[in-house]
Amino acid sequence: MPLAHWDECADLALTRIRASGAEYGDIRIQHGVTQLIEGEDRRIARIDEQADSGFGVRVLYRGGWGFAASSILSFEDIPRVADLAIAMAKQASLMVRPIRLVEEPVHVDHVRTPRCIDPFDVPIEEKTCLLSDIMEYLHGQPRIVRSRATLWARQDRKLFVSTEGTHLVFDLLAVQGGCEATAAHHGLFASRRFSTPHLRTGYELIRNTDFLSEASRIAAQAIEKVNAPPVEAGTYDLVLDPEHLVLTIHETCGHPSELDRALGYEANYAGTSFLTPELRGTFRYGSPCVTLVADNTEPETLAATGYDDDGVACQRWDIVRDGRFVGYCTNRELASLIGDTRSRGSNRAQSWAHIPMIRIANIGLEPGPYHLDQLIGGTTRGIYIEGHGSYSIDQ
Repeated sequence: MPLAHWDECADLALTRIRASGAEYGDIRIQHGVTQLIEGEDRRIARIDEQADSGFGVRVLYRGGWGFAASSILSFEDIPRVADLAIAMAKQASLMVRPIRLVEEPVHVDHVRTPRCIDPFDVPIEEKTCLLSDIMEYLHGQPRIVRSRATLWARQDRKLFVSTEGTHLVFDLLAVQGGCEATAAHHGLFASRRFSTPHLRTGYELIRNTDFLSEASRIAAQAIEKVNAPPVEAGTYDLVLDPEHLVLTIHETCGHPSELDRALGYEANYAGTSFLTPELRGTFRYGSPCVTLVADNTEPETLAATGYDDDGVACQRWDIVRDGRFVGYCTNRELASLIGDTRSRGSNRAQSWAHIPMIRIANIGLEPGPYHLDQLIGGTTRGIYIEGHGSYSIDQ
């Protein structure tokens, strides 16, 4: 269905919800396109472009949630899905603790993430030539036996409308690229990789990146790594570079600060959380140099979408201040359970087919009083870790 008719679809669903006597309801309509191009060992191994679209309806009836979704966006299917969400909410209203949403101002806005060059307007030939050039360069280096190079882009057009009057239109774009080199020596293999951040920007991120320079660096490091002796077991100080540290913070500071996880509502891949509510304000998370800030307003970052999937405006707040744990990532449902009067805007759905849940904000470590050369200079027995060898990491 054309975007021009999305508002009519939303009105149809919300009219149904209001007539049911529910205290709250919203609808998210979304169309997304993902493009992935992968090169492997001098050849383009994959060119994939997928589109997905649909809508999800949430209803809060007498303190119980109901949710239903469909990939068929039509005037015929909207009432059916809305009625299903209402029916589920009525069943959930029997729960022991009724849900009460904290207040949020009504927002009417159009969010378009910044971009100079739309990646979907860039010819496939230009992208495949870039990946081929990177791989050819890597294989031209001594002892490099394998290469990989990738480009990724995602665009989401989304409409969020609630019974409270919030009306939000989104045009969200994200881009990323990277390459990897594997060296061999005496039957051993070692790899190094370079990745741009995933940023909400346009294809200028790729054109402004010197991939051949980065390819030269990772090839040299892969060769150095495969020839390096193993690290002796022992006790070391660790100095982490930003690319490694960002993942460490994400897993060991970000996930534990999700309030639903801290309350025991969630225990998925990242596990449970030790940051239970009674620790807020007192728990010593690190030295006084450590301040961790959640910031969903920083331009071009992935969570800088203007609003979350509760329709709550993006914000900046402290997770840890001067070494003490002080704040959570929250949503409208759970914020009141820790005494907060407003959500931090951290409720996000994986897609139109999923109900929103609390997800990590953009979390970063504020600069301390020391520079990298001082940290290294003050270390007598240590290991400096640059980059990360896994998509996930724990302590």
